[in-house]
Amino acid sequence: MLRTLEQKFAVNYSYPVIFARNVFAGEDKTLAAIISEKLPKARRVLVFVDSGVLDGLPELVQQIEHYTRAHADAIELVAPPQVIAGGERCKNDPATISRIHELIHRHHLCRQSIVLVVGGGAVLDAVGFGAATAHRGLLLIRMPTTVLAQNDAGVGVKNGVNAFGRKNYLGTFAPPFAVINDFAFLDSLPERDLRAGIVEAVKVALIKDEGFFRFLYRERLRLAAFVPELMEEMICRCAELHLNHIATQGDPFEFGSARPLDFGHWSAHKLEEITNGALNHGEAVAIGIALDTLYCRQCGMISQEELEMVLTVLEDLGLDLYHPALQAMSVDNALDEFRQHLGGDLTITLLTGLGVNTEVHVIDTDRMRQGIDLLAARTCRRPIVLRQTGSSPDTMVALRSAAISAAI
Repeated sequence: MLRTLEQKFAVNYSYPVIFARNVFAGEDKTLAAIISEKLPKARRVLVFVDSGVLDGLPELVQQIEHYTRAHADAIELVAPPQVIAGGERCKNDPATISRIHELIHRHHLCRQSIVLVVGGGAVLDAVGFGAATAHRGLLLIRMPTTVLAQNDAGVGVKNGVNAFGRKNYLGTFAPPFAVINDFAFLDSLPERDLRAGIVEAVKVALIKDEGFFRFLYRERLRLAAFVPELMEEMICRCAELHLNHIATQGDPFEFGSARPLDFGHWSAHKLEEITNGALNHGEAVAIGIALDTLYCRQCGMISQEELEMVLTVLEDLGLDLYHPALQAMSVDNALDEFRQHLGGDLTITLLTGLGVNTEVHVIDTDRMRQGIDLLAARTCRRPIVLRQTGSSPDTMVALRSAAISAAI
């Protein structure tokens, strides 16, 4: 006799996302309090640090060791902080995950131990994948160190590494134990990374929140000058929208084919692959947003004024909206690879207005290729806006404003 048993249950997840400054100062209790409040006795902790972070903060390892000694009642450091190669290198090298697993095994970490990772999005992804697949999942605390990681990649539930020439081909959905966004890390971040990180805020604002987009548009020159209070406001609101999407959209582990947060990403992922990482994620997404927004205008889904606002905010932030790799990219193949990545039918998020999105399952590839040509032509007409490293924010705003006005 045929029998079928239907198993159904729900699991609630909860984790804090904290915004702070100078967390590794000895007197700061943020990290220690998170651990001691949820886990009453001292927990064994293995720390991984992004090599790129150490380039700007060579004293960080010593700070972490000093901090853990000062808070030994909550943290038992099992080994000196381990350095992981920053950027996509760590996601492309299978040896990275093997090393993470080996260290977890060597130091006898268990499911009640903690992996603490300090770094940019790629390192968070790789270490998070390693932690999620050892003992079927260790507790993970993320400390994102870039704008992109603090407002997007570091606050969600995904981990992953690259394989078979595909971005994030191997990965897990594993919510972290906690996320701590320490704004002090941004003080030593290169301008290129600061700039690229603002792109995800533009993305989420376009699909979720017209008011937030208009804030970004209004303050674009001051954001391009990285005025600290505006950067922090932008990061907090972007992270809030990202978290709200995960909590309320009904598909936090992406069982379906719709991923609104991947607006502009179908071409961005391909551009990162084609350029072998010469374009970083934020730079590629900026191009992807521009291309898809232009396509929306070509299809009559948004107005010319809305298109110009989107392109202008990205350009005035100092981002390039064209790269020769666009011409080398097969639109058909890139869309099909994105479909495979999503699973099921092709689902692309597009705009019907500022802060309003829709999903389509068919793309006019001829029209999309025309959009690539239009972006190339626009870039040729666009003047180079001067950037002066070391200038005050007000000076940078004045320089960029003057250059843009002169070009109009």
